[in-house]
Amino acid sequence: MSELKYVTQDTFDADVIHSVEPVLVDVTAVWCAPCRMLEPIVKEVAETWQDKMKVVKLDADQNPALMMQYGILGIPTLMFFKDGKLQERLTGFQSKEKLVAKISPHL
Repeated sequence: MSELKYVTQDTFDADVIHSVEPVLVDVTAVWCAPCRMLEPIVKEVAETWQDKMKVVKLDADQNPALMMQYGILGIPTLMFFKDGKLQERLTGFQSKEKLVAKISPHL
């Protein structure tokens, strides 16, 4: 299973907002235990749906402006963008079933 690409404040618009394919953004931090628990689920979803969407990670500590812009107060947070617009947002650990149920209608 390959590592997911990290986006930053500088690359967020190009990689997420202007993406031609839907994007799932995993907002995470190295010190966050629930983030580490969620990581295998996010990677599995990324692998399963690699032909329908892309999945990227965003380091919460290194991108405070994006955290403020999207009002992210807790991590892990998953944000699903389609056509440059935020479609779904989930905060806290999520089961694969719940994550799939939230994003599959948009694919």
